[in-house]
Amino acid sequence: QVQLVESGGGLVEPGDSLKLSCAASGFTFSSYAMAWFRQAPGKEREFVAAISWSGGGTRYADSVKGRFTIARDNAKKTMSLQMYSLLPDDTATYYCAADYRLNQRPSAARYDYDYWGQGTQVTVSS
Repeated sequence: QVQLVESGGGLVEPGDSLKLSCAASGFTFSSYAMAWFRQAPGKEREFVAAISWSGGGTRYADSVKGRFTIARDNAKKTMSLQMYSLLPDDTATYYCAADYRLNQRPSAARYDYDYWGQGTQVTVSS
C-alpha cells in the first residue's frame, strides 16, 4: 500500500538547521510531484515547498524562500527538506505529500495532493 514516512523532526533553537526526510513506497514515485506542508496548532495546514517529478521545478512559500531547500532522489524514492535559520514561527508538524503530475510546475494547493504522510514535529524554541 501507499506509504509516506517522514523523519528528522525535533527540538531546535532559533537559528539552527534541521533536515527532514520523506520515504515513499507503494506508488510510482518518479511520476509524482512531491511537497511539504506544515500545520501549527490552531492553524490551517499550509504549503511550504514542492518539487516536480524530475526535480527540475521547485516552488516555495514566501515565508521559507531562501531558508529552506527541497530535493528528491528518485532512485531511492526519497524527498528531503533542508531547513536553515529556523524561526519560532517554523514550529509545526511537517507533512510530505504526493501529487500525480508530470509537468515541471508542482502545485501549492492541498487539494491536488493524493497521498499524505503522518507528519513529523518540528519545534523551534530557546
